[in-house]
Amino acid sequence: NRGGYKVFSIEVENCLMAHPQVQEAATVGVPCPVLGERVHAFVGLKPGYAATEVLQAELKAHCKAVLSDYKVPESYTVQTTALPRNANGKLLKREMRDQVAHLSPVLDKRA
Repeated sequence: NRGGYKVFSIEVENCLMAHPQVQEAATVGVPCPVLGERVHAFVGLKPGYAATEVLQAELKAHCKAVLSDYKVPESYTVQTTALPRNANGKLLKREMRDQVAHLSPVLDKRA
């Protein structure tokens, strides 16, 4: 829930997965004192691609072109390694959420 609007992870993740360099994607909510939560995206890249600031800007522009503004991730963790999963292959979103929980004060500026 972001500022009273529902953000469904699957919609944002599908948008990110449509980018040609993205292998896998997951989104989590980061606590925000103003909006309730802000969207943070974890992105695993396809082999041969590098995590750069240019790519992060490209991912944000890609999402802005497809999604409503309130659904666009405000921050990204882009990596060349696989996203964390349990033994059954399920994404460990709780672990990912814990990794970025400290970002909430930093994200108080409006994007």
